[in-house]
Amino acid sequence: MMNTMEINGFKATINYDPDINMFRGEFLGLNGGADFYAKDIEGLHKEGEISLQVFLEMCEEEGIEPRKEYSGKFNLRVPANLHAEIASRAAATGKSLNQWLVDLLSENIHAHD
Repeated sequence: MMNTMEINGFKATINYDPDINMFRGEFLGLNGGADFYAKDIEGLHKEGEISLQVFLEMCEEEGIEPRKEYSGKFNLRVPANLHAEIASRAAATGKSLNQWLVDLLSENIHAHD
């Protein structure tokens, strides 16, 4: 189970903070930080909406795009033997290494939606 919550179209991770005996939410994929705290799910939604609204208003005032943009490229380092196995499996399906991994990652993400 993923510890995520969606608030007004923005995803946030949710974790329990035992030091303050509250749940902490933090929005993902933003061009800045926006977090919120509450003791229960209802409170998380309420506080999350407030935190998000403050963040979006700040972005609008400063002319900042609220969502982080991703290039679609990242480096991944794996052990050589794993690299060989991945390349072998990709070739066996007639796909490039890149396409095989994109398909695998996409299937995994959608399986957990």
